[in-house]
Amino acid sequence: MSGAASAPASVLIVGASAAGLATAEALRRRGYPGALTVLGAEPHPPYDRPPLSKQLLAGHWDAARTRLRAPAALAALSADFLLGDPAVALDAADRTVHTAAGRTLRADRVVIATGLRPRALPGRPRPAGVHPLRTLDDALALRAALRPATRLVVVGDGVLGSEVAATAATAGDLDVTLVGPRPAPMAGQLGPVVAAELAALHTEHGVRLRPGSAVVGLTEADGRVTGVRLATGAVLPADVVVLAIGAEPNTAWLAGSGLRIADGVVCDAHCRAADGVYAAGDVARWHHLGFDRLVRWENRANATEQALAVAGALLGDERPYRPVPSTWTDQFDARLQLHGLPAAGDTVTIAEGAIAERRFVAVYRRGDTVTGVLGWNMPKQARLLRHHLTPTPAS
Repeated sequence: MSGAASAPASVLIVGASAAGLATAEALRRRGYPGALTVLGAEPHPPYDRPPLSKQLLAGHWDAARTRLRAPAALAALSADFLLGDPAVALDAADRTVHTAAGRTLRADRVVIATGLRPRALPGRPRPAGVHPLRTLDDALALRAALRPATRLVVVGDGVLGSEVAATAATAGDLDVTLVGPRPAPMAGQLGPVVAAELAALHTEHGVRLRPGSAVVGLTEADGRVTGVRLATGAVLPADVVVLAIGAEPNTAWLAGSGLRIADGVVCDAHCRAADGVYAAGDVARWHHLGFDRLVRWENRANATEQALAVAGALLGDERPYRPVPSTWTDQFDARLQLHGLPAAGDTVTIAEGAIAERRFVAVYRRGDTVTGVLGWNMPKQARLLRHHLTPTPAS
């Protein structure tokens, strides 16, 4: 074990998330013998979030299949899992966490892995029939609501909204509308060329697209949603509405903690937020030395990779965390694997395959710098080209 002499006697991981579990597992793999506690807000053992909008929502998986580890594997960690008890406060100076159930937990090191919470439309509380999709319970509730539904409107044209629309369009006899401010689904991540092809794919599968549309509210009757109101005054009829308008770091419980909070838990290049306090996953905003700026990435790959870096730092093997960003999405018969951080205005060239065949590798450039590599049903080929990526400092 690296840094055995300086290893902490106890570690408290706040968040039974993918990042939280990966931190615990990495510690044990590296021989950490100390006390290990994982505190989770939800009653469920750690589960995987990407299947919630796809396999679970479609009914192809049951809830148990989303679990990241079997009960025996969790037991083998010799960790104390305290589930269904959200953290409500942290004193970073003495590394003490207080919980909703009245627990007071202190450890030599604290890892914050509390993830995100979904944004809501401003105004009145949401009526029946309006669903976020962040947790396992959210996904199960939405799946049940879609069974008798005939008209679904998905608000938000990013990754989550696009995945929900694709799943709903193939899972049942539903009229599905995807509405958002961009000119095409995921245009902010993919740029206009690839996003236009994704829009065509959705349209071919019956999804009604309302691009460039601002949502200003909902209509309802007798406490139940009846439609989505656009800035133009038009109303999109709906019996079920999914709000996929983004998420924000789950940091409200850290008010008064002594940590710097600004679009996440602000950390140094080693994912350290304060002496003895670290952050990992969607909630962490750390100094990426390759980009020379603070970054916060909301994707599954980063949650696992950052957890490995944090575990190393806890054991004295402190190295700057400077990964190449990578994410993916499955929609209909398309798997899109994106490496890097391309911008909408970057130049796109096709390195392999052809867009018309929906099997290609696209390379994004800003001047002479490669900013992104995307594989559409060519994940292996895209990975082979990711070495061309060059992190560029913010201008």
